[in-house]
Amino acid sequence: MADVARLAGVSSMTVSRVLSGYPGVRQETRARVEEAIGALGYRVHTAARTLAGGSSGTIGVISVGASHYGPSSTVFSIAAAAREFDRSTTVVILAKIGEGSIRQAIEHLQSTHVEGIIVNAFVQTAVDALSRIDTDLPLVVLCGDQAPGHPSVAVDQRAGARLATRHLLELGHATVHHVRGPSGWIDAAGRAAGWREELGSWGRRPPRAHTGDWSAQSGYAAGQRIAADPSITAVFVANDHMALGVLRALHEAGRRVGDDVSIVGFDDIAESAFSIPPLTTVRQDFDTVGREGLSLLLRAIDGRAGDTHITVEPRLIVRNSTDAATSARRRAPTG
Repeated sequence: MADVARLAGVSSMTVSRVLSGYPGVRQETRARVEEAIGALGYRVHTAARTLAGGSSGTIGVISVGASHYGPSSTVFSIAAAAREFDRSTTVVILAKIGEGSIRQAIEHLQSTHVEGIIVNAFVQTAVDALSRIDTDLPLVVLCGDQAPGHPSVAVDQRAGARLATRHLLELGHATVHHVRGPSGWIDAAGRAAGWREELGSWGRRPPRAHTGDWSAQSGYAAGQRIAADPSITAVFVANDHMALGVLRALHEAGRRVGDDVSIVGFDDIAESAFSIPPLTTVRQDFDTVGREGLSLLLRAIDGRAGDTHITVEPRLIVRNSTDAATSARRRAPTG
């Protein structure tokens, strides 16, 4: 830092202010400092800056289920948002989910001097564990529901499921079947609840749900059972990967998606627009989740955040996998 100051003809304090984004530095002075930084290849030494009483500029991220689309997309959205605020991220991926593993992850991040932590808690076990863990670090939870005791951000899973189910009912289908996600996942429970609620608001009794594990393979197995029942004309699948498996099973059984059976997925993964037929789905705005989560954390770091919950609304994306029911199938089921 002293070398940068000498080359730019300013004090080390001015260099520090430029690096921290302090607004009271004249533009021409800031430009000289930035030019000197570039010429010397200067990089902030995080540990040294932290020991000197400064901010590490690093955000800790703990994620569960990171091999799945939703959690991994959220981690990327947090990292992208952090870069916008000149922060870096240190990510801990948990293979086993429990109070012990989450506590160890928090302690590890504390030892690296992160400013605060965002926890990607998509399973109920993680949310329950966080309610029993005390930490001095600011902490924000991203999950499918509100996280008591911590600022949190969540996509409204129930609302998304209701959008999907309502779309199929408005097309004239007598009822909507469901392929739900695995037990213990907050998103799976929220989407199943929204499906049941929307059917109930139409006076329809929910059929027995099929259960998958978020994978296309489990969707394919559920799709084979669905294909064997000619009375099923509409299916809401809890994520797009499982929906792709359902599409293949129906195709192999000779049942035309969009004509014989309408399918709605959830997530709007990149592949959903290129399936045959293109998949109607519910889009989650992971970029907004990441930005809102980081914004809450930065407010907490500054001592300005309370027990705040932000809900992000999903959006229905209509493509060719859904169509109106034939007149013979529009009658609501009896009994």
